[in-house]
Amino acid sequence: MKEIAENPLHLKSLNHISLVCRSVEESIDFYTNVLGFVPIRRPGSFDFDGAWLFNYAIGIHLLQSENPDNMPKKGEINPKDNHISFQCESMGAVEKKLKEMEIEYKRQRVEEGGIYVDQLFFHDPDGFMIEICNCDNLPVIPIGGEMVRSCSRLNLDIISQKQMQTFVQM
Repeated sequence: MKEIAENPLHLKSLNHISLVCRSVEESIDFYTNVLGFVPIRRPGSFDFDGAWLFNYAIGIHLLQSENPDNMPKKGEINPKDNHISFQCESMGAVEKKLKEMEIEYKRQRVEEGGIYVDQLFFHDPDGFMIEICNCDNLPVIPIGGEMVRSCSRLNLDIISQKQMQTFVQM
């Protein structure tokens, strides 16, 4: 197996994603009122319509489509489609809020080794998929198996205890 370079480009973090939209205003409304993003200043030298939003240590750059009528329409909610995922504190609270906002969504549950991850999928105004999950329940285990991380510090102690139990049993 080919050796994997640890960080060949010396990356630090994900900075932002860019999304082309039919209506920047409609997308700003969605990302601020549904997902809690905050509009931030974008360079005034840009000669195209758009907006920058920020929260959860990530930026979303909205770009006005030059041909909004030619953009694909929303399709069915397909969890296998391209999407961005956000972790939440309470899946129940998120599902309740989506129902109150009358946002169509699809619920899914994944099980791995007795650990359950709940997922809710829905579209933004342009059909881009959003996932809300409690994915931090699942440890991040590189294929090489040399280290174990969790997406959440809360789970680190639990995972460490499980690893220790597994190691003791060996």
